[in-house]
Amino acid sequence: MTRVAKHPIKLSKGIEIDLKDDAITLKGPNGSLSLFLNKEIQVSQNESNLLVSTRSGSRFARAMAGTTRALINNMVTGVTNGFERKLELVGVGYRARVAGNAVTLSLGFSHPVEYKVPEGVSVETPTQTEIIVKGIDRQRVGQVAAEIRNFRPPEPYKGKGIRYSDERIVLKEAKKQQ
Repeated sequence: MTRVAKHPIKLSKGIEIDLKDDAITLKGPNGSLSLFLNKEIQVSQNESNLLVSTRSGSRFARAMAGTTRALINNMVTGVTNGFERKLELVGVGYRARVAGNAVTLSLGFSHPVEYKVPEGVSVETPTQTEIIVKGIDRQRVGQVAAEIRNFRPPEPYKGKGIRYSDERIVLKEAKKQQ
């Protein structure tokens, strides 16, 4: 097994586990998440820990054990605390507004951009230049944040666009006149 898969997953109180041969479902204070397991992977529970192991010693099974352990750990974090991704709008006139389950973005185009937020994810705009994407599924939160960022990614000369709050943009030097 991989080194990642050898670590047990600690479960906090208030999480219910439904463990079957081909699927695992976790229910917590924020909601519930399910994951279908590969045939090569086996998940067992002892006390307040989950252990991921392989049914065979194949290379594929060892790789899937580490991946499955990471996915289950993200599920545990999601149903207890949830995930959050912050975006910043940098540029003159760049604004964001949430109305219902849609985000309206003014990004310097001739028209405002409408983005329909998928189910299971919530979007907030504390200020006009800040977007916070929240949810219990880490993959969905990251995908929604990436789709919003993709409308106007940061450009390399002035840094204008939509960027993650922890993203560092390295600006290029403009062409010099001779």
